This record gives sequence, structure tokens and C-alpha cells, in this order.
Amino acid sequence: MHRLYDRHLGTDWSQHSGEARIWEGIENVDDGELWETHVSLKARLIEFVRRQAIEQAARRGEAPETLQKLGRILSPDALTIGFARRFATYKRADLILADIERLAHMVSNPKRPVQFVFAGKAHPRDEPGKRVLQQVANLMRDSKFSDSFVFVEDYDIDVGRHLVQGVDVWLNNPRRPLEASGTSGQKVVLNGGLNLSVLDGWWAEAYDGLNGFAIGTGRTHTNMDVHDSRDGEDLYRVLKDELIPLFYQRDRDGLPRGWIKRMKRTIRTLGWRFSADRMVMDYTLKCYIPAAGGTSSEIRPPC
Repeated sequence: MHRLYDRHLGTDWSQHSGEARIWEGIENVDDGELWETHVSLKARLIEFVRRQAIEQAARRGEAPETLQKLGRILSPDALTIGFARRFATYKRADLILADIERLAHMVSNPKRPVQFVFAGKAHPRDEPGKRVLQQVANLMRDSKFSDSFVFVEDYDIDVGRHLVQGVDVWLNNPRRPLEASGTSGQKVVLNGGLNLSVLDGWWAEAYDGLNGFAIGTGRTHTNMDVHDSRDGEDLYRVLKDELIPLFYQRDRDGLPRGWIKRMKRTIRTLGWRFSADRMVMDYTLKCYIPAAGGTSSEIRPPC
């Protein structure tokens, strides 16, 4: 993606990444070039996940036939949803597992399959969080999910980097209003991925209806079980009625034009707003300099 931005936004785009005008150029990028770039990153993710899965199984002493099968998990053509973060219970990594039969039907659909890549860690003393992690990881051993549901162990920066670069969709469904920010979703943006998130943290102000997908309406319920049930139902609704149909709607060139349009919109509308460059400049110009009594950040030599 960096090379694509160099070609179309100018080689100095990173020096002006906090300026909205820089990102307007993404609309002029050829749909095929943007999609091909994303597909290549997705292929790199799948190869990485396969290697990790084989290494994990080998450490456990799994049979050779199991290792061979793991070398074929995930399809580069299937809609790929990623989830990687701490396995604190309020982040609800298991929300998608609320209706296991509906999930099984979704991943096994021969015409519009969906696959999931999970990663993350629970705090060593967080027993409920560890149980959620185990529940997610154990789906790899279920024959209904073994080809389309992967948990990558030993979550670190490298694992996170591959996921945010290669997934089609970034899933974020914490229990509102407990999300602090959601920086992983911000990283996905510049890689061309779309966010599917509850309206909490950054997504509450970032989502405009066309630059990704939202779970729920931003409302909460005092009963936690009711709250989770409603969000779970809406998660499945958005996947079934909005997200999956848009991803698989292709033209005669095999391009998902509607999906690519959202990719461009998310990059254009969010690339400049949610960046460390823009944040530091805002702090400097709107806070630090006025607080210091200055009118400029220019450094002048002493008299």
C-alpha cells in the first residue's frame, strides 16, 4: 500500500498524512490496482497464518496428516474477517459464537464463504478471559470450522501487522461504552480493510454510514445479557444483509466495485483524521504553544 500511495498521492504523502487534501487522490486510483494490491496483502496474510498454524501443531506433536491439512486452511477468495486484541471479556471475542449453527452455515456457504482469523492474549490471572480464548481456539478442532476458523497463538506486533494488512474486515465488538479507543481499527484503514464495529471508541465518531459497517445503533441496555443478545443479532444481520452481499457482488471483470468504493471512502475520510501526525500537530498548535504563551512553533536563534 505504501508504494501505491507513493504513485498516486506523491512520494511526500507521509509528511502530510494529517491533511485531508492528501487523501483525496485515492479516488483517482484505478479500482483494479487497489484491489490487486489488497489481494496480494491478503495472500501474504494467509501464507503467514498457515505457517503459524503448522508450527503450532508441530509443537503439540500433531500427526503429519494434520500438518498437511493446515497447509491448505483458508481460501484467498473467501471473505476474511480478523479479530486481534486482548481477550478481556468485555471485548466479547465470543460474540460471533452466540449462534454456532448460524456461524457454521455462514462459513460453509459454497458460493459466499466467510472465514475468520483470531489472535490475542488474556491476562494470566484473567480466568474468564482465558476461557473465552480457549473457546475460540478450540473451534479449529471442530470439523465444521477447521478450514475456515484459525486462532494464531503467541500474539505479538508481527502477528498484528500481518492481520491489519491483509484482512478484508476488522471485527471489533466490545460491550459499549467500555472501549477506550480502538487503534487496531485505525491501522486497518490505511491498508484498505473495512471496519465492522460497535459504535464505541473511535468508531462512534469515524463511521459515516458508507466508510465501513456498524453493529447496533449506539444504544445500551442496563441488562448485560439483553445488551449482548441485541448486539449479537445485529452482528449477524449486518453480515448477512449488508457485508457479505457487497463483498461478493462482482462485475464482469471480477471486481467488487461497491466494496472498493467503500475502501476508497474509508481511506479518504479517515486516513488523515486518525493519525499520529494529525494528533501531534493538534496538541502542538492548539494546546502546547498557546499554553506556553507563544504564537508560533518556529525556533528562533537567541538575540
